[in-house]
Amino acid sequence: MIRAKLLAACTLLSAAAGAAQRSWPGFDKNAYPGDDLLPALHRTFAFTGYWLNNPPGMTSNPWAGKRSVVRASGLGFLILFNGRLDAQLKGQDAVKLGREDAAAAIAAAHAEGFPSGGIVFLDQEEGGTLLPEAAAYIGAWITTVEHSAFKTGVYCSGIPVPSGPKMISTAEDIASRFPGTSLWIWNDQCPLSPGCLVPDKPLDMDRSGFRPALVWQYARSPREPEGTAACKQTYAADNRCYAPGLPNSPQTLIDLDQSRSPDPSRGR
Repeated sequence: MIRAKLLAACTLLSAAAGAAQRSWPGFDKNAYPGDDLLPALHRTFAFTGYWLNNPPGMTSNPWAGKRSVVRASGLGFLILFNGRLDAQLKGQDAVKLGREDAAAAIAAAHAEGFPSGGIVFLDQEEGGTLLPEAAAYIGAWITTVEHSAFKTGVYCSGIPVPSGPKMISTAEDIASRFPGTSLWIWNDQCPLSPGCLVPDKPLDMDRSGFRPALVWQYARSPREPEGTAACKQTYAADNRCYAPGLPNSPQTLIDLDQSRSPDPSRGR
């Protein structure tokens, strides 16, 4: 009887550990892949990035008005708002800009029909320790969004870089400044990252380089040569990452993600 109880307890502990470590694959891209491609992408991926404003380098937002189509395909959401680079904040009222951009993100999330409690991620493209104006901007953005129906997240680098006598990542800096903010990190450094592939066994989120991360972007297009030499063979000949099982094209050009949830932004 005692042995049976011990076996049952071990089974429960093992199941709990497996549930805690479970993760789901996803993708993100600036350009909308097209309505017809979403079901095929959903055969591999549980969720997709979804822009609320113009993605980096674009003059319009091709994702606008597509929430219902994405949702009907079965995909979950990573809701993303394109923030400002430091060059756009220098000499400006960063706090004011942070509040204005937060208000725009809130309005867009409502217009798209995202439910209360959804996590909106601010796209922070620059790595390393936050400069003062960037910290002020992000802080104002977070405070404003947190006073709305939505929750806050930040997309940022999880790659440690030198900062004085120590190494620190943007994710670590943001986590220390703004506790409780969900983080979607990028870290495409091999061998932490497997490169441009979706493994049969889900990736262990605790091995992303920043254990508290909700989402881990582990492959980016195009490939950054520094830090990815060990997995360059997993990328296409043009050093880009494409959805597996589909023809390489601008529509299937993607970044790869892993998350602790199949709907990381709770956007469904």
